[in-house]
Amino acid sequence: MTKAELIDKMAKESKLKKAEAERALNSFLANVTKALKKGDKITLTGFGTFSVSKRKARKGRNPQTGEEIKIKASKVVKFKAGKTLKDKI
Repeated sequence: MTKAELIDKMAKESKLKKAEAERALNSFLANVTKALKKGDKITLTGFGTFSVSKRKARKGRNPQTGEEIKIKASKVVKFKAGKTLKDKI
């Protein structure tokens, strides 16, 4: 499902105009991004939890040449599905 398709569904089910549904979705995404950037955890009960995890620097291999390369440390977003979501799927 694309963002546009999600906006269409949100607008239909909530009886909002598409522009309002798009603003709501964009606001949600912006606030989740801001919270994760600060290092906060976002828990949506029944749906799941978004969190940030630090990944250590490590060594890898270039698959074309087999040459060893250094992979920098980074932050990654993790999502753990909630029980309600797991049960529905």
